[in-house]
Amino acid sequence: MTTPDYVPGHGLLRERTAVITAAAGAGIGGATARRFLEEGARILISDAHARRLKETEEALAAEFGAERVASLPCDVTDEEQVQALFALAERTHGRLDIVVNNAGLGGTAALVDMTDAQWSRVLDVTLNGTFRCTRAALRSLKASGGGGVLVNNASVVGWRAQTGQAHYAAAKAGVMALTRCAALEAAEFGVRINAVAPSLAMHPHLAKVTSEELLAELTAREAFGRYAEPWEVANVIVFLASGYSSYMTGETVSVSSQHP
Repeated sequence: MTTPDYVPGHGLLRERTAVITAAAGAGIGGATARRFLEEGARILISDAHARRLKETEEALAAEFGAERVASLPCDVTDEEQVQALFALAERTHGRLDIVVNNAGLGGTAALVDMTDAQWSRVLDVTLNGTFRCTRAALRSLKASGGGGVLVNNASVVGWRAQTGQAHYAAAKAGVMALTRCAALEAAEFGVRINAVAPSLAMHPHLAKVTSEELLAELTAREAFGRYAEPWEVANVIVFLASGYSSYMTGETVSVSSQHP
């Protein structure tokens, strides 16, 4: 099946301010940054890769206006950097409305060969990083009293088993559980928290670290017989960040046919 046409913006996030982590590059984070701008938002993007982040900021600012785009390098495993990111969001745009927790780290290793360092690194970026950013965001949104939305990036691997992915699957299942529990607490001060669970969204980095055989196998499992474009996942993130999902919280939405 061919990829559908790109969907134009409809102003769904007009005048909203968003923080998006791991947004440098051609993956889901970068696609989300672009889609948010097309929907009228102001954005603060972050990434652990400072050079790529600056290049992404400059390209988006040239296209959408420098007043709508800011960036700050941030390693989500470092609490001081996370604090600095959310402090900058308030200083730059005056308020915070939306947070997209996209930072995550994968890898393939059989459990019998997996080191403590491999396990801990994936968990620290993917689950603990989402926790740190969620905590910082909720503190800011609770203090402002204006409500808000968080969207976490989970994965269908958080539901189903896949060899070599015990650390990543555990982290993403944790993101789903964190989403549900945090949503109940955040509802008290008008904040919604949901997650997306993609399966195979193709981007250049994934192509470099995954064999052609595995990519072909994963693609064959998909109902449409193709991988998702990152912007197709970003469209669902836009929906969850917008008023169209105003009564949804604590949910994980599968952007795939791979939900068990």
